[in-house]
Amino acid sequence: MKKLLFVIFIFQSLTIPTNAQDNKEEIKLDQVELISSPRIEISDADNSISILTISNEEIQKSTATSISELLQQVAGLDIRRRGAEGMQADLYIRGGSFDQTLLLIDGIKVEDPQTGHHTMNMTIPLGVIEKIEIIKGSASRIYGQNAFTGAVNIVTKNNIKNDASVEIGGGSFDQKRGSLTIQKELKNSDILFNYNRKESEGYRYNTDYKNDEFFIKSNFKIKDQKISAIGVFNERKFGANGFYASPLAIDQYEETQASLVGFSTTYKKNDFTIKPKLYWKRNQDMYVYLRQDPSVYRNLHISNKVGVELNGSKLNSLGNLGLGFDLSKVSLSSNNLGQRNRTMLNMFIEQQVKFNNDKIDFTPGIAISYFSDVSTNLNFKDNFFNNLFFYPGVDFGYRFNENMKLYSNVGYTYRIPTYTDLFYSSPTTLGNENLKLEKALTKEIGLKYLKNNFNLNLSLYRRDASDIIDYVRNSESEPWQANNIREIITDGFELNIGYKFYLSSLRMHSVNVGYSNINDELLETNYIFSRYALNSLKNQITTTYTFEINDKIDSTIAFKNSERLDDEKYTIIDFRTSYKLNKFTLSVILNNILDTEYSETNLVPMPGFNSLVGINYSIN
Repeated sequence: MKKLLFVIFIFQSLTIPTNAQDNKEEIKLDQVELISSPRIEISDADNSISILTISNEEIQKSTATSISELLQQVAGLDIRRRGAEGMQADLYIRGGSFDQTLLLIDGIKVEDPQTGHHTMNMTIPLGVIEKIEIIKGSASRIYGQNAFTGAVNIVTKNNIKNDASVEIGGGSFDQKRGSLTIQKELKNSDILFNYNRKESEGYRYNTDYKNDEFFIKSNFKIKDQKISAIGVFNERKFGANGFYASPLAIDQYEETQASLVGFSTTYKKNDFTIKPKLYWKRNQDMYVYLRQDPSVYRNLHISNKVGVELNGSKLNSLGNLGLGFDLSKVSLSSNNLGQRNRTMLNMFIEQQVKFNNDKIDFTPGIAISYFSDVSTNLNFKDNFFNNLFFYPGVDFGYRFNENMKLYSNVGYTYRIPTYTDLFYSSPTTLGNENLKLEKALTKEIGLKYLKNNFNLNLSLYRRDASDIIDYVRNSESEPWQANNIREIITDGFELNIGYKFYLSSLRMHSVNVGYSNINDELLETNYIFSRYALNSLKNQITTTYTFEINDKIDSTIAFKNSERLDDEKYTIIDFRTSYKLNKFTLSVILNNILDTEYSETNLVPMPGFNSLVGINYSIN
């Protein structure tokens, strides 16, 4: 708490000299719409759920060079990385597990049936992102089972202009990187193309990597109907020193490939809106225990998902009605997990109702999911609803005035085990075919305040979860095995503050402060060691301070203090500055300035102090 008070004191101190802006117009924060979400399109201020948006400007001025680094600067999110550049990174929201979070790209779900470890394989270059929407709390009422604790929706750029840029850079650990971006407007279409190459010798033995990222997006018309097409391909090859097995296992190696192809459009007529999507997602993962001798132990998993989605909304006498469905077919081919196939159907409906001069809004809704193989894989009781799962929920909001709103929501959710949870087998890790599905009831109450250059979001939440799946053991000599570790009660508090202001130089400054506190209470367990679920971020403080020195120079400082339930504490400070000269931009990034020794998961040491220098040339 002393650290929180200190951060707030610094924040207050920075905001004192604001009288110099009396002759300046107040900076107005955007009302954010969920343009790629199947939800009813409502601004952030009008929503009665916890949503945080990272804008394009914030992304470009951040100290991050990857999605995983960027999301680490958000309170309430826990990105547990193994190695540099997020080679393998897991996404946790509000203390949940990596299997309980959902990642979307332009509203397309990119979860993997094998394991949540692959969620962050589908990375998008920061330069092509318009914004990132972070939904905290159960989002299963809309998205289905993988949004157990929340969802992250990456929205790519849609306003494509004629431009081209090249960027090269290098830094510590023999880092080398290059990027090419081309934007072109055509008569009835446009196209955005990006290629990134990153490689390094690594910051310690067997942590080298080579990454290739391809991104392409095009908007075109068929009979005056605008259609968006997106294509993503990522390939990573990296040394995985101690990433998964014992820290003594230093010669592991991994290669991953992630692909996505999607088509979407929006049809509007009067008060009716329809958003169809068609998509294909593929993930390939090859892991070897000994890099120089793959025959000792090797896993190869290939998953495919093909889906069609149709979401709509309609204004009616009560307010706004939203409904939709997502039908998909997933398949898995694995030398360890076997051949698996599943058909999934998710349907949702919700109705927002406003009354009392729009001061009060009430949004009940429900999702229904169907899994074709659930009755054969899980220990369910025999009844008619074996293959159906219901996710009811309701949002409630009360607006005091145009700037301040009180909100609350409650939702019930399930998660079925991944194929890794059920069937994985190795000398160190075992699945469990007798697993039950996870269940949780999530409740939240919060306050939103938004006025011109200042915003605040405060929330309290509680999640009562049962039959949570984790890999546990009672001694260090035993293998990890998937088990339902009974009941976990999670109580949490979050505070996010954002403020933009001018100092005497009349240059724009911005401060974002976030604080998260999580308390996990584990009931009725007989296990001594837990691999994932029981080491949440107990306390988390994030602060970013961005400032302009003049028309050519801007800088950002990022501060993060983390304390886990096992009492591990560490502080990370990053710094970025850029200098613009005509069509050139020179940037310098300093990571982990304090040279802190720390690990985020599995005792994998993270890099110490390191630097990166880059230069960008743009034709515009």
